[in-house]
Amino acid sequence: MKYRPRPLGEQTIVLTGASSGIGLATARLAAGRGAHVVLVARNASDLEGAVGEIRRSGGRATCIAADVSDPEAMREVADRTAAECGSFDTWINDAGLSVYGRTYETPLDDERRLFDVNYWGVVHGCRAALPYLRARGGTLINVGSIVSDRAVPLQGAYSASKHAVKAYTDALRMELEHDGAPVNVTLVKPGAIDTPFFEHAASHMQAEPSPPPPVYAPDVVARAILRCAERPVREITVGGGARLLTLLGAVAPRMTDLLMERTMFRLQQKDAPPTGDTLHEPGDGGRASGGHEGHVARSSAYTAAMLSDAARLVPLVALGAAALYLARGGWATGARA
Repeated sequence: MKYRPRPLGEQTIVLTGASSGIGLATARLAAGRGAHVVLVARNASDLEGAVGEIRRSGGRATCIAADVSDPEAMREVADRTAAECGSFDTWINDAGLSVYGRTYETPLDDERRLFDVNYWGVVHGCRAALPYLRARGGTLINVGSIVSDRAVPLQGAYSASKHAVKAYTDALRMELEHDGAPVNVTLVKPGAIDTPFFEHAASHMQAEPSPPPPVYAPDVVARAILRCAERPVREITVGGGARLLTLLGAVAPRMTDLLMERTMFRLQQKDAPPTGDTLHEPGDGGRASGGHEGHVARSSAYTAAMLSDAARLVPLVALGAAALYLARGGWATGARA
């Protein structure tokens, strides 16, 4: 059963990882467009600050402090939201952290904690949200990464967790479609985004992590996420540069390996020591932007085009072209060539 989302201004939206970065940017933008946003993260004080800011701007917002790695806590988020708001329309699993360092040197405790948040946090969020979404219809949005498609050196554990998020999301989508559930499932895959993600990451490189260019503003991802809350979208990569990298990796994997080996070690490290991490304990949030010193793109023509109404016609045009080709004997001609 297809679910047609309500206008954004009529929705209640739950966002995890909402105290900083992409989650905070999405909450601000959604509230500015009339949605009631429920912000979820570990740091209660940062959440309360964000809710106060949104309310002072005339928006509707509430918050629930919870750790996505705790399944009971996530069920409580869903139950409380349903009780206080009469359920919810869109659930966004955005919480995520990273660990930088060579895969064979990264402490196993760090890798396990990373999966607890990045992968199991998505699983717990989906399981908490689905009973309500299946009952009345809704949208489930999981935030992956371009490393869901292409692993990056020095982020082996993070890449593995985002590969897992993609696989889980794809399987879940097919299962729900098979069962006729009125739930739209979307995977959003950002490239490098200017957020506090890098300063919050655990670093075993003797240097603070840095986003490799091109770097995009968090609002670019927020706009993409909210577009997916307004209409069914299977999957979207945020950033034309990010999409180019994943395409190159698919078409020429060995060449992409060599390119990354020559560039990614340098581009992912600042000339400064690590400042700390929030892997095991929550840190200071409250900021959407990470203050990247290089160029930050404020828009993505590629992402806007792929999310436009015109993009819906691309599969139909391709199907029509193929049908015309076959009708004119192209298949038989090609078979003889």
